[in-house]
Amino acid sequence: MKRTFVILLAIFIVVGIATYFSRFFDLPIDINIKPDNKEELIVVISPLKDDQISSPLSIAGRARGQWFFEGSFPIELQDEYKNVIAEGHATAQGEWMTEDFVPFLGTLQFNNYIPGHEGFLILRKDNPSGLSEHDDHIRIPVIFE
Repeated sequence: MKRTFVILLAIFIVVGIATYFSRFFDLPIDINIKPDNKEELIVVISPLKDDQISSPLSIAGRARGQWFFEGSFPIELQDEYKNVIAEGHATAQGEWMTEDFVPFLGTLQFNNYIPGHEGFLILRKDNPSGLSEHDDHIRIPVIFE
């Protein structure tokens, strides 16, 4: 029994040291690290930054499977004051239970905006857990036509 305790203690110490030093050597110990570059997770093809938009707005791109839950993720359109103008979901156009990129499409209908003013398209990583450490989003500036 004493020998088992010593072996388990040694394993615990080795794992602790490996976890501590992994931050210095970029070892993939923590699988929940978010990349600094969002293009590693999601790429929007339409609309692009500062595009002029009108209703109905078609949203297209590709996202890693982890961005989806049950094949979709939330999308939102805001005015320049962060008021929500429209909400909906983008839907995977293929098998979403993968770590690879999956094409997506979404559409938003809206009519409460001021032409010529700036707004923002928000694409949120679906987070059914509700835990803030799993939240992520991209924000694309657009101009209302």
